[in-house]
Amino acid sequence: MENTLDTVLREDAAAEATKNKNGFWLRLKNANRLFLGTVVVPTVLATVYFGFIASDIYVSESRFVVRSPQRQSQTGSLSALLQGTGFSRAQDDTYPVIDYIESRDALKELNRGNYILDAYGNRGDLLSRFLRQFDDSFESLWKYYNKRVVAVEFDTTSAITTLQVRSFTSQDAVKINESLLELSEHLINRMNERAAKDMVQFARAEVDAAAVKAKDAAAALAAYRKSNTVFDPDRQSALQLQQVTALQAQLFSAQTQLSQLQAIAPQNPQIPVLKTNIAAVEKQIQEATGGVTGAKGSLSDKATSYTRLQLDSQFADKQLASAMAALENARAEAQRKQLYLERLVQPNQPDVAIEPKRLKRIFEVFALGMIAWGVLSLLVTGVREHHD
Repeated sequence: MENTLDTVLREDAAAEATKNKNGFWLRLKNANRLFLGTVVVPTVLATVYFGFIASDIYVSESRFVVRSPQRQSQTGSLSALLQGTGFSRAQDDTYPVIDYIESRDALKELNRGNYILDAYGNRGDLLSRFLRQFDDSFESLWKYYNKRVVAVEFDTTSAITTLQVRSFTSQDAVKINESLLELSEHLINRMNERAAKDMVQFARAEVDAAAVKAKDAAAALAAYRKSNTVFDPDRQSALQLQQVTALQAQLFSAQTQLSQLQAIAPQNPQIPVLKTNIAAVEKQIQEATGGVTGAKGSLSDKATSYTRLQLDSQFADKQLASAMAALENARAEAQRKQLYLERLVQPNQPDVAIEPKRLKRIFEVFALGMIAWGVLSLLVTGVREHHD
């Protein structure tokens, strides 16, 4: 009986050991499969691709900055000599240039004669080239262009823009980079020409409007002079007042002489003549005074309307002079460039392909595979323990 019990216990222990051993090898086998699928296979594929298949990529780099001329304030002759004319950063005008480099219009200019399509569709490995056999639409080429060809980076601190062009040949990389810079300079010139044209047109329109107002004001003043037989009420009033002053002097002299004759010789025959002269002079004085300060039709009445028309004419002349000065300034401003694309670093022609970074890419695939293997191993172990 005891022998039978010992035999059963030994068989159970042997079965348990065999089960544990089989479970260990099963877990090891599963772990090896997981490691093989997440680390070994991707690393081997990456080694084969980046080591033997991936095409060389040449990178041409250039740097530029967009600036605008700025006249600094000058407080004296010494300041004028020391300060002169400076340049300010046109940061807001850099973004249109960057947007244009990445636009369909820039790609359309570069792709004249299917240059871009042939340069990236007939060269390179299957994973790097533009697969024109499957989709040769311009939209797909533009997406490829922004993803694989050009890279633009703008430094907001220094306002320096870095342009990088990637290509399968060194000649294509530097040619495309140079072409993009030239296209960007043409864009800046078009922006300058449009701004200058609009500025001059606006100033010329202001001059034309001011000239019409000046002509109308001058015509209204001339018409008033003609219809009212007056050329300058102030001057005319001054002349008539001088006449009144002279007549008053004559009147005073005649009245003095009359008083003397009446006192000395009351029967003198000159007395009636003096009285007649005095009456005539008084009438002249009254007429002259009435022409200056009388009622309707006098010079003082005409002076109000004349002064208003004269002020309108003078104001219109000043407006015309100001508009003409603004036009001259606009023309002078139009002769200067408002924006400048200054090349800090010319497009270089690379003599060595710096991409793809083969060892770096292989290591990245290996590292990502190790991370994935570790995470999946923990998940698998947790699930099995949960089931057990």
